[in-house]
Parts: sequence; structure tokens; C-alpha cells
Amino acid sequence: MAGFTINHVVVSGNLTRDPETRALPSGMQVCNFSVAVNERIKDRESGEWTDRPNYFDVTVWGGMGEWLGNNIRKGQAVVVSGRLNWRSWEKDGVKRSAVSIVADSVVPERSGGGGGGGGSYGGGGGGGFQPRSDVPADMGDFAPAPAPVGGGGAPTADDDIPF
Repeated sequence: MAGFTINHVVVSGNLTRDPETRALPSGMQVCNFSVAVNERIKDRESGEWTDRPNYFDVTVWGGMGEWLGNNIRKGQAVVVSGRLNWRSWEKDGVKRSAVSIVADSVVPERSGGGGGGGGSYGGGGGGGFQPRSDVPADMGDFAPAPAPVGGGGAPTADDDIPF
């Protein structure tokens, strides 16, 4: 499998803080927030189920990041899809590293939760894509496939079905 790698992650959880959005000198928007994803574990001694949270930092670029900064809030449930990004730095002589998620798509919860916009925003790299419901689908794309010519298909008599 040399040369073949996959870097894709999908998590669903709740925002641990309001998103922080800022503009870079280039004008590009970047939005950062953190998501808590619970893992259910059973205590061996008591038999009780408890939630153990995992925390993920998320970065969203461009128009999608700007939209999310205005429409999601702490406590709101989201589904984040993107890639893992490892970074390292040195602070006070101590080397540090962290893994975060660079989001390609973030879908907020539509109702309930911690408030916020309730819409959805997805698309690659924050290119400003928002799904449109006012564009009719071409139903011809969903027509059934034509029957094979010359009866090349399998017999369809009920007595030929093995169950």
C-alpha cells in the first residue's frame, strides 16, 4: 500500500465554547472552536455507564468559517468532517504538539441544543458553497435502467428463486 494514505475523520459532539473568528491580513477568514465527543464506558466495579469526553480543536477556513462564527454557539451539537492536522511548536524551551481537525464540512444541529443558527454549511475548503433547495432536480437522471436487449437477463420465474 505504499503511496496510498487516507486522512479523513468524522466526529459529532457539542461545542465547548463559542467559536472565535478572525480575518488574516490576506482577508481570509478562519474560525476555531472545540468539540467534546463523549465515549460511553462501563465502570468494571459498579457496572454503571459513564461518559468520558474527548476534546477536539477544529479549524474552519474561508466563507464556511465566517458563516459558522455567526451561526453556532457553545453547547450546540455539530457533525464535523475533515482531516487530521498535526502541528508542533516550542514554548518556554518545551516542545509541544497537538492534533486538530481541519474541517471540510460542519453541520450544526437543526433544533434544540445550545442555540445558534440551525442551518447547515458544507463544502470543500470554505469555498462559499451553500446547498440550494430552490433548484429543481433533473428527475431524468433517476430513471430506471433499460432492460437488456435479447433477453440476456436471468430467468425471473418464481420457481427459480432459491428461497
